Amino acid sequence: MYGTVAKLRVKPGQLEAFKAWAEVAESRPVPGFISTTIYQMDSDPQNLILVIQFTDRASYQANAGNPEQHQFFLQMMGHLEAEPEWNDGEIIAVLPG
Repeated sequence: MYGTVAKLRVKPGQLEAFKAWAEVAESRPVPGFISTTIYQMDSDPQNLILVIQFTDRASYQANAGNPEQHQFFLQMMGHLEAEPEWNDGEIIAVLPG
């Protein structure tokens, strides 16, 4: 599996709009997509951590290069104070809980 972990900072008053955007963006069919998880930090509710999983690197990169995905990215940026800090990598373990 492959994916990204991103640090985001939502603009004041934009959290609900961001969550609504995320539901729409993640509801569309994307080959290789597994899941998205969004954490809201206790220390500062405007800080979020976004975790996205794909079946493999090729699917992740194909999505990243998709013009439709770029439009969703631009919409997301309307809710954020700055560009996310992206951290892409191979997922080496998903442990049952």
